[in-house]
Amino acid sequence: MGLFKRRRLPAERRPDLGPDERVVAWAGATGDNVVVATNHGLWLPGAGERLGWHEIHKATWSGRQLAIIAAREVPVGDDAYAVMEDLPPLVVTLLDPDRVPEQVRVRVNKSIAHTSHHPLEEITGGRGGVRIVGRRVPGVNGLRWTARYDEGVDPTLPGVAEHTRELVDWARSGVGTAS
Repeated sequence: MGLFKRRRLPAERRPDLGPDERVVAWAGATGDNVVVATNHGLWLPGAGERLGWHEIHKATWSGRQLAIIAAREVPVGDDAYAVMEDLPPLVVTLLDPDRVPEQVRVRVNKSIAHTSHHPLEEITGGRGGVRIVGRRVPGVNGLRWTARYDEGVDPTLPGVAEHTRELVDWARSGVGTAS
């Protein structure tokens, strides 16, 4: 058996991969489940669809448990950027982690092209700020721009959306792309 023999994911455990999607790592999990990392995202037990790397806000590895905080889009009516909010943490115990934690870390980090935090105290009356993030999405040209408001910031307050749009425009110009 070779030193670099690659583990093969059993066919019956393979999720319904999209076009140009390939498995990069997989791990056995509790309950006779598997976690599958692909070049496009992460397939978690019980999930009927892939969680894209650009949809993962935070991931931590305890040495046994992988905790994922995904984000979802909040409708605000601005097509220049998406407002995101965190979903409850998803925690999976990996019995045989192999390269899954490493792939999660590397691929989530690689999806981020720009991140910056900006205070909004003058507009919100002293409450928090906004994080502007430009992320790479597999199969999509350009970056996907998102805004994540600090807890307590109301994005519907007068001036918040306009200032956020200016910050997104500023970040886009700094990255050198209008995408």
